[in-house]
Formats: sequence, C-alpha cells, structure tokens
Amino acid sequence: MWCGGILTRPIFSDILNFRIMQLQTTAIVRDRFQLTIPDLVRVGVDWVTPGSVVTVAQVKADEIVIKPHTAVKKTNWDKLWKSIHLARSHKGAYQGSLSDFINSDRESH
Repeated sequence: MWCGGILTRPIFSDILNFRIMQLQTTAIVRDRFQLTIPDLVRVGVDWVTPGSVVTVAQVKADEIVIKPHTAVKKTNWDKLWKSIHLARSHKGAYQGSLSDFINSDRESH
C-alpha cells in the first residue's frame, strides 16, 4: 500500500479469532542511532508526543519494541520503615545477633 510517499504493508495476525492489523513501514536509523517514527505510525497512537518518555526493549535478536513508559509506583518510606521496625520487634527462638546468624550461615555453605 502506498501512503504519503511511504510504502507500507499491513500484517494480519490471528489472535483468539480476532483480526488485528499491524502497520509496518520503513525508517532509517541516522547518526547517533536516532530514529524518527514515521507519520503513518505516529497518527495511530496518542501517547507519542515530543518529549514523551518511552521504554525501548530488545525482545528478539532482530526485534525492538517501543512502548509508552509507565511510571514506577512511588515508595511510601514511612510505611516501609514501620514494617521493618515491626518485623525486627518480633523475637524468635534464636538467641543472639541476626547479623552473626546470617554470617555463620553464609560461611557454612
């Protein structure tokens, strides 16, 4: 299919009896490994904007996937420290330093 000066080819995959059309086009990797996402692909997704953060992953030897980056959940440090103090407050059957126990356990293997 010819669209806007770019030769494209639709690829069809059967997934759970649904027909999904994937758009495939060609782009050139420039100096410093820069890649411009073609207009034909950009118009189909709303999360690609200038300055948007993406995750780039090599999934196969010959395949790279670009996805929108999802923010990592912020750590609630107060809750974490309270949980650590609670865990440390419980007394077990072992009488002695936990550090000494871990050290002796590691040396015995």
